[in-house]
Amino acid sequence: MEDKELFKGLIQKAEALYTMGDFEFALVFYHGGHKLWPELQEFRLGIQKVQEAIDNSVGSPSSVKLENKGDLSFFHKADEVTKGWPKGLIHPLRREMRQQNKKTAKQLLGELYSDKEYLEKLLKDEDLVKGKMRAGERLQDLILNCFIYLDTRTEFWRQQKPIYARERDRKLMQQRWNKTRQNPPSDPTRFVLKSLEEIDAALTAGNAESSLKKAREVLKLIQCWSEEVVPNKKEVLGNLHSCIGNALIDLGEMDKALDSHQKDLDLARQCKLPEAKSRALDNVGRVYARIGKFPQAIDAWEEKIPLACGGLERTWLFHEIGRCYLELKRHTEARDYGVRSLAVADEIADEKWQRNACVLVAQSEMKLCNFKSSVAHFERALDRAKVLQDDPARDAIQKVT
Repeated sequence: MEDKELFKGLIQKAEALYTMGDFEFALVFYHGGHKLWPELQEFRLGIQKVQEAIDNSVGSPSSVKLENKGDLSFFHKADEVTKGWPKGLIHPLRREMRQQNKKTAKQLLGELYSDKEYLEKLLKDEDLVKGKMRAGERLQDLILNCFIYLDTRTEFWRQQKPIYARERDRKLMQQRWNKTRQNPPSDPTRFVLKSLEEIDAALTAGNAESSLKKAREVLKLIQCWSEEVVPNKKEVLGNLHSCIGNALIDLGEMDKALDSHQKDLDLARQCKLPEAKSRALDNVGRVYARIGKFPQAIDAWEEKIPLACGGLERTWLFHEIGRCYLELKRHTEARDYGVRSLAVADEIADEKWQRNACVLVAQSEMKLCNFKSSVAHFERALDRAKVLQDDPARDAIQKVT
């Protein structure tokens, strides 16, 4: 069987399990497919939607704080209803009392909702539920199993909704979208700053998908506004392209990330914004370095040098450029940038970057056969590693020396 047919079959299997409500097994197949074909978006989106369904169904215990206050009569009534019910079973009437919105369940179940109401009536007939089928199965168990199935279907369609919104929801969303485009918030600046903070917070928390979604939504919104509403519109758009690019880097989509950061760079050059240009060149260089295009990374980072602010940014920048030259076996340039990085690290007394710069210089000198200088820098790097109590770095340096 060809790979093309194999991955299609795997997707169909995962989708079937998902539709049946077997989310955990569906997740196994999506993860398996993603491992074999990481470039295919279908598996990554499948993992995302199944994980969302599981999270929505199970939830996080740490996110719920229970408090014993307020009107608890609801639960006392439920206790009265279920008095005498077999231990371990949830009485259907109590389950129904816990429903926050019967209207929602009716909408989700459609024609099956009338079956659910019929089952409720049957459960009220005590003589009936005590009866047995010909095979010996109790009617009570049969009715309860049907009830559980309908509740499972209700929850299943509730999980579906965030990813595959129904036609009505799409129309309502479009109406709200059009209204928002026509009527920007009363304080656009505050809205933009708050949105950027939320986007950055999501990415910092490791939720790249949420950060990316939010950034794209805000980008589309602001693209529809005039410069009268957002005077620094292009600067804001550049910021959003930068956020999108960073989220895509975390998701491993390097080509798309490079495109977003390049858009940020184009806007920065167009508007003559040195800080934005520095940020964009920084990110463009990162992407190129990550995908092994070291000459392009060097070009971006060397253009950034005059824009670098502060010692920490400069020592990092010199070090990364030197590393790229080392990868290209241009050892003299690697050493020179390593020396520049070390000089700045000494100026700001940053022990971590002193160690990193010393290792870069030592490796470059060793390739240039300047062994005395190489040993001296390795020894200094080892000393910095001990001060930082960085055991892995210390062990690695000791092996080299």
